[in-house]
Amino acid sequence: MTGRTAFETRYDFGRNQVLLGNWRESPFSRWSFQNVGELVPSARVAAVPASREASARALDGLLGERVTLAGGPETVAAFLTCSDTDALTIMKGGKFVGDWFAPHMQFGARHIIFSISKSLTAILAGILEGEGIFDPQAPVTRYLPEAAGSAYGDASVRNVLDMTISLDFEEAYLDPESAFARYRRATLWNPGGGTESLVDFILTLQRLAEPHGRTFRYRSPNSDLLGILLERASGQRFAELMHE
Repeated sequence: MTGRTAFETRYDFGRNQVLLGNWRESPFSRWSFQNVGELVPSARVAAVPASREASARALDGLLGERVTLAGGPETVAAFLTCSDTDALTIMKGGKFVGDWFAPHMQFGARHIIFSISKSLTAILAGILEGEGIFDPQAPVTRYLPEAAGSAYGDASVRNVLDMTISLDFEEAYLDPESAFARYRRATLWNPGGGTESLVDFILTLQRLAEPHGRTFRYRSPNSDLLGILLERASGQRFAELMHE
């Protein structure tokens, strides 16, 4: 008898050790990335039903290929392990070449998709545009009047879609005092959230002197705002739109 639970045997840590302050760090991410709904507000995104032929395919010799990184050459397999990768799927010419999965990850298991959500949100925007519900050329304030006075007050929905908002915001991941840290709390991804909603936070952001539409800037709040605009235009919650 070791006194270890089945959870601890599988992951080498206890479930009570996975907290809002560490769930995106290794080793806790091995569990949290597949069970994120237990930690932060989440929506399930269903995949297209798999065909009968769908199954995991081994990458075979590709895992032994050597790649040159900052620390020197190493195999693909070694890199996947040291980078705490959960799964890898390789495609070529629109066809699947093969898959690799960490010991704690199974083929077909749910997993957090992080910024793939940006692409899904853009797809939804295109669908609603096609249905005549959403107008990319409209000003942001048509759907969100309270955006007046913020960085988005004189921007178009197209600026939001293209991430060409002249936004005074930096994604400073390691600065606990930055606006990005406030953003993480507003999304309820970090401890201390709940005092400022995501919408409230976004509407405090101000613009740069440069006009909108000139420079592409990858900024996550733009995609969050796009989701809010889609909700306003459709009258439905984002999670509901994802399941239609």
